[in-house]
Amino acid sequence: MPLLLLILFCLKMMSNKALTSTLVFLFFSVVLSTPPEDPIKCSNSKNTSCTITNSYGMFPDRSICKASQVLYPTSEQELVSVVASATRNKTKMKVATRYSHSIPKLVCPEGENGLLISTKYLNKIAKVDVEARTMTVESGVTMKQLINEAAKVGLALPYAPYWWGLTIGGLMGTGAHGSTLWGKGSSVHDYVVELRIVRAAGPEEGYAKAESLNEQHEDLNAAKVSLGVLGVISQVTLKLEPLFKRSITYVAKNDSDLGDQVAAFGHAHEFADITWYPSQRKAVYRVDDRVPFNTSGNGLYDFIPFRPTPSLELAILRTTEDLQESTGDADGKCIGSKTTTNTLITAAYGLTNNGIIFTVYPVIGFQNRLQASGSCLDSLQDAKITACAWDSRVKGEFFHQTTFSISLSVAKKFIEDVQKLVQLEPKGFCGIELYNGILMRYVKASSAYLGKQEDALDIDITYYRSKDPMTPRLYEDILEEVEQLGIFKYGGLPHWGKNRNLAFEGAIKKYKNAGRFLRVKEKYDLQGLFSSTWTDQMLGLKDGVTILKDGCALEGLCICSQDSHCNPSKDYYCKPGKVYKEARVCTHLKSK
Repeated sequence: MPLLLLILFCLKMMSNKALTSTLVFLFFSVVLSTPPEDPIKCSNSKNTSCTITNSYGMFPDRSICKASQVLYPTSEQELVSVVASATRNKTKMKVATRYSHSIPKLVCPEGENGLLISTKYLNKIAKVDVEARTMTVESGVTMKQLINEAAKVGLALPYAPYWWGLTIGGLMGTGAHGSTLWGKGSSVHDYVVELRIVRAAGPEEGYAKAESLNEQHEDLNAAKVSLGVLGVISQVTLKLEPLFKRSITYVAKNDSDLGDQVAAFGHAHEFADITWYPSQRKAVYRVDDRVPFNTSGNGLYDFIPFRPTPSLELAILRTTEDLQESTGDADGKCIGSKTTTNTLITAAYGLTNNGIIFTVYPVIGFQNRLQASGSCLDSLQDAKITACAWDSRVKGEFFHQTTFSISLSVAKKFIEDVQKLVQLEPKGFCGIELYNGILMRYVKASSAYLGKQEDALDIDITYYRSKDPMTPRLYEDILEEVEQLGIFKYGGLPHWGKNRNLAFEGAIKKYKNAGRFLRVKEKYDLQGLFSSTWTDQMLGLKDGVTILKDGCALEGLCICSQDSHCNPSKDYYCKPGKVYKEARVCTHLKSK
């Protein structure tokens, strides 16, 4: 998730005293928020003639996904009935979640006659076995629900994504994760001991059946990261641990030895991650480990970018960044990025020692209070007042995300290549630092067929996206080169729930068990009813994951191969990369 640009606006418009007061208000006083609206909209009360998008209001190719109907089952029995009816009628189906945070169009049914099945009301905790340390939840349960309910009985999920608005089914479908190289690793799906999935079946089985898969069933390795193409997950049983405490300290250092440090740091600390600000030559190391349960402290992590923000502020900030982009104001972005970064570091990114204020490191607290956050989802106020920064109902953040995992064995070389780019174009990275730089998390190799293939460093970059698809970004070529460096030169695996189209080009060939996954898909997804053109393209079953047309490289729909894929009318031409010469990027030239 991106970082707000509030500080930049305040810095330009206010005195130091006013700025301090405003920061206190923004970071500590704004507690009301607006949950995002349902991503599905229908033309009538019968839930027919519907459209679906994601929480950001736009898919990578800006298409609108239509469906004939949406259904909201409230139990597995109802879910079986829904799938059976659709299978009998040979109707294409797709599963939708409460907040729809995936960027690629995994939720798009094939054509306007398709059916959407929402897990919005499959949101109950089915069973908790304290002695066995397991919890069974329906697939629409959010991370926040799971974390809170587990803590009530003294249990904890050891590793999780940092944003608690994800549903269990959704995060499993895309392989979402936290950060660790310890234990089984940071991917939530690797803590699944059993799941139930409702899939299409033949007439002899009533056209649908609920399969129960446990650790002895090989198909679990396909279902754990399924991209939604096997069926609808109805229940998930997770192995938990006794509730524990953590100690967190953020340490800012010069990034000169980052390449040498990155692998060792991940092994040294259980919940380690690194936030990198390349243009500032700065890296912030998260020193994060378990401590004895009786260690004093009741810390809370309320990550600042995930807090509710006044909608008026969001509109002003977006206008400011639009202006900086249109006028080529790289210096303005660089000034803002430094102020933003320094203020975040001073505010401990939203950590507090007692739930109210940050005073000193380390911050010590219970796992359920430190592992994830998302307070902008919490209340029922009007979106015109406050909202999550990316809420598409307001004029707020609109962005691309590039997220890939590279082997730890090549992480140093990747970092060194990026540092070479920084030396050539130091201002080229200021824009991403307004969105909290490059987040680097650790992910362990997984048994899931479409999970991580080896211990890896996950690279997560968020950056400005224009409302006009033909408008290039400032330093368009720099981030395109970083993207191609990670995905192609260093063989990065794409995050299935993020990324622009080009990240998925040839991606399935990087998974050694892709063939096994496709065999399970053939067995579960009768007649391809849970598939779409897009998922077939992701899985290498069809061509077309990249789209060749004028301006396609600007949106990540293609890698440019000719100038028209950029925008020559605005002096952007297709050129080789500066460090990775095999890259093809849209470069600004005053004259060709």
